[in-house]
Amino acid sequence: MPIQAVLFDMFDTLMLIEKNHQFYSPSLKKAHQFLVENGVNVEFAVFRDAYIKARDALYVEADARLEEPHFNMRIVNALKSLGYSFDVNSDAVAGATNAFCEGFMKYVRLDDHARSTLEKLHGKYKLGIVSNLAIPECVDKLLEKHDLNKFFGVVVVSGAVNKRKPSPEIFETALVKLGVKAENAVFVGDTVDADIEGPKRAGMKTVYIERRQQDGVEAACPDHTIESLAELLTVLLALGKQ
Repeated sequence: MPIQAVLFDMFDTLMLIEKNHQFYSPSLKKAHQFLVENGVNVEFAVFRDAYIKARDALYVEADARLEEPHFNMRIVNALKSLGYSFDVNSDAVAGATNAFCEGFMKYVRLDDHARSTLEKLHGKYKLGIVSNLAIPECVDKLLEKHDLNKFFGVVVVSGAVNKRKPSPEIFETALVKLGVKAENAVFVGDTVDADIEGPKRAGMKTVYIERRQQDGVEAACPDHTIESLAELLTVLLALGKQ
C-alpha cells in the first residue's frame, strides 16, 4: 500500500528530554512559585506532596480508559486538598501550569536529524504529531520555538483530547484530520506500547526508533527499527513498495 502520511511521537523521537528526565522537581517548583505569588501560602514540600497525591489519584481513574486529564486538573485538585478553591480555567491555575511548562521546556532539545528529516518528508507525505502530554500548550510552544509548525498538518496531544496513546482513538483522530486511511499511514516513535502496539491496533504501519533498551520490542513487531531519524526516508520508501 502506498504511504501517504507519516505521524510522529514528539518526546524522545523528534525532541529529546535531556538530563535523564530530571525536569520534574525544578518544573514543579516553578509552578509552586507562581501559586505563592498568587496567594497560595504553603511551603513547596507540602504542595509537592499534595500534587503527587492528586496526580496519582487522577491516573487511578484515567488509566483504565487511557484518558489524559489536562494538567490543570492536577493543580486544582492539589490546591483543593490544601483548602484552596480555584476554577480549572482560572488565571492562577493556568499560570501555574504554564510555569511548569516553561521549566520543562528547558530540558527539551530538538533531535539533531529532526529538521533535515522533516524537510525531506515535507511535500512527499502528509505529516502529523500524536503526543502524550498533559499540557498540550507545551507542545505548541516547543513547535513554535523550533519553527516546526509549518511541517505538520495535524498535532494531536493527549491532554487536549483526553485520550492518550496507546488508545486507538487518538491515532484515529489524527488520521481523520489528515484525511488518510490507517493502512496508508506510518507511525514513528520510541515507546513499545504507546508508539508500536497502539498504532498497529489502529491499523497503521510502525517504525520504532531505538533510543534505549526496552522489553517487548520483538513481540510488538514494528515494521522497521531505526537508530536515527536520518534513516527514516529510506525506510519509508521501502515500506511504500511493500
